[in-house]
Amino acid sequence: MPYQLKKKVYNASINTVELGTGDKAVKIGGNNTLPFYSFDAPAENKQKIGVEISDLALETYTQKGLADFYAGCDSIEAMAVKAQELPGVSMIVLHFEGADPNGRNRSVEECVATAKAVAEKVTMPIVVMGCKNVEKDAELFAKISEALAGKNILVLSARQENYKTVGASAALAYNQKVGAESADDINLAKQLNTVMTQLGIPAGSIVMQPGCAAAGYGFEYVISTLDRIKAAALGASDTQLQMPIITPISTETWGVKESTLPESEDPEWGDAEERGIQMEITTAAACLASGSDAVIMRHPAAIAAISQMIDELA
Repeated sequence: MPYQLKKKVYNASINTVELGTGDKAVKIGGNNTLPFYSFDAPAENKQKIGVEISDLALETYTQKGLADFYAGCDSIEAMAVKAQELPGVSMIVLHFEGADPNGRNRSVEECVATAKAVAEKVTMPIVVMGCKNVEKDAELFAKISEALAGKNILVLSARQENYKTVGASAALAYNQKVGAESADDINLAKQLNTVMTQLGIPAGSIVMQPGCAAAGYGFEYVISTLDRIKAAALGASDTQLQMPIITPISTETWGVKESTLPESEDPEWGDAEERGIQMEITTAAACLASGSDAVIMRHPAAIAAISQMIDELA
């Protein structure tokens, strides 16, 4: 008896969120099937890749592959322009980790100047990541949202502690898109989405960031959360979980020992940069297969591999 494929298409769908303006604007979300289930229905929008550029990149991107790719770039805006050349990249992600008061403590004014300089040079949509300090990020997102008004950027992220400030300034005052960040728990993700919409932020302006970790580091919590969110959004038509998901892969994978331990300390592990690339690929692939609508990556080799995966499976 021949096999007959039974297609499963849900009545519900993930919200579509548009980032950027003009010809380079991108849409994330919008699908009504599980990830890569193109045999059920064609994808409305393929998963997207954003390339992370830290404000400390000129000092910290020392791996040979990264250094070779950005050779000749003497500023963050030059690196952002170069990053647009990477095949498969749809967004430029500015990571202001240098703003951390416990680190470099770059001023908000410095960060805003960097963001404006990048925005003047690039044509792709811009995503802004903060330094994980609740108070500093709230101020940083507000000022950058004002400076880049009309650019339709995404700020990552509003959290339970600062969602009112971030939401009011970025989304309500300047009509930017806002990420809702929670920690590997479907109930926390839903609660944050709910209070943000109650604040007046349109559901179509919210992107979820429900947690991430490098593969092998409590990663089962990440995957199970993504799976449960997608199942509830599509199968149970839960409108408070139908926001598209973006996952910052690079910030997790390039800080673990598999990516940082020098080969000289453990030769059996092999080249550290290659390990980091493989960690980034593995983590991104698993997150995309489990529900991420977009991932944020760093290394050109890893981006190339994931871009090929998306093209062949979507």
